[in-house]
Parts: sequence; C-alpha cells; structure tokens
Amino acid sequence: MESIESFFKIKERGSTVGTEVIGGLTTFLAMAYIIAVNPTFLAAAGVPFNAALTATCFGAALMTIVMGLVANRPLALASGMGVNAIVAFTLCGATGLGVDWRVAMAVVFLEGAVITILVVCGLRKAIMDAIPVSLRLAIGIGIGLFIAFIGLKGGGIIVSDQSNLLGLGDLKSPTCIVSLVSILVAVILTALDVKGGLLIAIVVATIVGIPLGVTALPTNWNFGLDFSAFAAPFQTDPQTGSMAIIQVFVTPALLLFVFSLLMSDFFDTMGTVVAVGKQADFVDEKGDIADIQPILMVDSVAAAVGGFVGASSITTFVESTSGASAGARTGFSNIVIGILFIVFAFFAPIVGMVSSAATCGALTVVGYLMMTNIGDIDWTRIEDAFPAFITIVAIPFTYSITNGIGLGFISYCIIKTVKGEARDVKPLMWVAAAAFLIMFVLQ
Repeated sequence: MESIESFFKIKERGSTVGTEVIGGLTTFLAMAYIIAVNPTFLAAAGVPFNAALTATCFGAALMTIVMGLVANRPLALASGMGVNAIVAFTLCGATGLGVDWRVAMAVVFLEGAVITILVVCGLRKAIMDAIPVSLRLAIGIGIGLFIAFIGLKGGGIIVSDQSNLLGLGDLKSPTCIVSLVSILVAVILTALDVKGGLLIAIVVATIVGIPLGVTALPTNWNFGLDFSAFAAPFQTDPQTGSMAIIQVFVTPALLLFVFSLLMSDFFDTMGTVVAVGKQADFVDEKGDIADIQPILMVDSVAAAVGGFVGASSITTFVESTSGASAGARTGFSNIVIGILFIVFAFFAPIVGMVSSAATCGALTVVGYLMMTNIGDIDWTRIEDAFPAFITIVAIPFTYSITNGIGLGFISYCIIKTVKGEARDVKPLMWVAAAAFLIMFVLQ
C-alpha cells in the first residue's frame, strides 16, 4: 500500500487511497452510459454488437489505466460521443459516404496517428492558434445538438414528416413512453446532481420497456468476449476486397475526414483537460496545465487505439470532473475505473437489452451539457458569431459534423477577408477551408 501511495503521490497531493477509490467509482458512474450508447451507435454502422461492446470496454480500460500510470492524473478515457456519430451516420450511414465500418475505423486510426506525431513534434500551440476560440466552442455545441437530435429521433420523439420534414412522434406509443421516461429520469437525476444519473436513467427506461415490448430480452446468454473488431483498419474491406486502411489513402474525401476529426478531437481534449484540471488542482490561474505533454500524448495514442480495436476514437471524458470533485487527485482512481470497464465487458447480453429509446434521455442530457459553452461565444462580432452560428446549425441540419465544421471554416475566412482582416487568419485555417471547399465541390 505504501508503494502505491508513493508511486501515485497520493499523500503528496492531499488525497488518500479511499478517496481515490471513491473518485474513480464516481467518474465511472458518470461516464458508464457510454457502455450502452457506443455499441448501439457502432452497431448502426455495422459493427457486431458484442464486438463493439468488447472494444468499447477494453479500449476504455486500457487507455484509462495508461493515463493513470503515465500522466498520473484523474483523467478517464473512453469512446467519444461525436466521433462515434461520425462513424455511424456520416462515414458508414446510407445518407453519408456509406463506407464499411472497418474503413471508418481506419480513418480514426490514422487521425490518432497523425495527432500523436503532432504532439511529439510540439505543434500543439500552432494547431490551437489556427482555429479561433469561437469555432472551437461552436464545434462542441453543434455536436451536442447533433447528439440530442440523434437521441430524440432514435427514441421516436422526432419523426419524419412529408410536409414539414420533421414532426412530433406519437407520444402515446410504447417507444415514446420509454423515451419520455428516459428523459425525465435523466433530467431529474442531473438536476439533483446524482452520480451516475445518466446510467440510472438508461437502466430505469430499459426496465420500463420490458412490459411495453420495447426492451428485447436476450435469447443468447453468452457472457463471453468478442474481439473480432480488433485490428479493424488492417482487416479486409468487403466492399473492395483490399485492406481497409488502404481505402483511406486512395479516397480524398476520407483524408479530409482524418483532418476534421483531428481538429475536433484535439481541441475537445484541451477543453476537457482544463475543466478537469480546475477541479483537480493541476491548472494554474493563467489556465496553464501542469505536465501537459504526457496527458496529450496518451490522449493522442488513445485515438489511434480506439480505431485499432474498433471502438471509435477514445478520448478524455469531461465526466472526469465528477471524480475530481469527489476528491480524486491521482492516476490511482484510473486503475479503479479501468477494472470496472473490464468487468462490464462480460455483460453483452444485458447491455444488448438497451434500446435507442432507453438511451434517448442520456443523449439528450449530454447534448444539453455540450451546449453550456454557448454563452462564451462573442455574438457581437459577426466574424466570430456567424461562422459559429453556421457551424452550430449546420451540424444537426445537414446530419453531418464534417459539413458543419467545413461551412464554419469557409465562412470565417470569407468574412475576415471582406472585413479586410485576412492577415489575421492563420495559414492552417486557409488550408483547411480550401480543403473543405474542394470536398463540397466534389461531392
């Protein structure tokens, strides 16, 4: 025990082993909804559900433990909401590029590899400076709306309408009843600051769905693991017969996805680390993060690992703030989280009972939480506000995160030019805007 305290500097940081255990458990409960949500998203992309669950749990466990051992900070990692939506509905979806899920994972893998190289080369500051703060905030907000929209649509609350495109679903239907229960419980528990509230909401809605016929009971009680999604980028793409990762290199549109994912992933991480750091006391009054390099390195490698194991991009979770608020100050809390993720990997039949209606509340609340930064955008400056606005609305309206980012980048460069401020636009922004413009023209 003494060696554990010494290695993780538990006493030095004013914590105890017990506090770290509680902090780890708190963070796990706050982010455990991803165990049910991510496999559901990936299953929509064509990944076998059990394989997606195994990849989600083992990927999160591995990288969370690595973060604890290497960076010694209470930063938990798992498959990120947003990137999994890109994989399911933009890369693999019938209305998107329609690529095989293995190719989508190759895109994620390459994004992680590139961002790791950038971190090693010390280009973090250059990349951060390239994108204005307003657009960084807008990307997260737009993704939040997109996630909420996906949740409401999957739960039957929002439906297609021939005359108005969208309409309100039949709230008396069993699916909508389960969705409304899910939303109600999720909102109430979030308002009461109940740890693990989103996971509880999913469980309650799943139970309510049993007598209503919405929750499908398992027919196969096999509690084994399925590692068939591992090494996904290097598996054969059934659509072309070649290795999945090769398709990324020969398809320009996919290379643009690598870039857009890189930008979104990188800045989401920076915001998350600052938020957790404020709670865990490793960010100073200037907002500088102590020992940032190992944190960025692990997070970058995690993105590549997520693509490799078939779990979508693995990233640092903002829910880590809950564990830090509970007293976690070291990476020992990560060991607790990692163990819990491994345990849940064996419960595929139970997790498979979770319907899209049951996760509706969790996705809606996550969307709300991702909207909370909207007040930080300066809405009085059109060069900041309009590109942010376009990004926020285009992501859910076009059902594509990449489209939203691209339109935001292009509009930012145009407005800055019209106002005679073209010199203020960083070179990387010009390159990105040009790349997106080419993508739109070639679509």
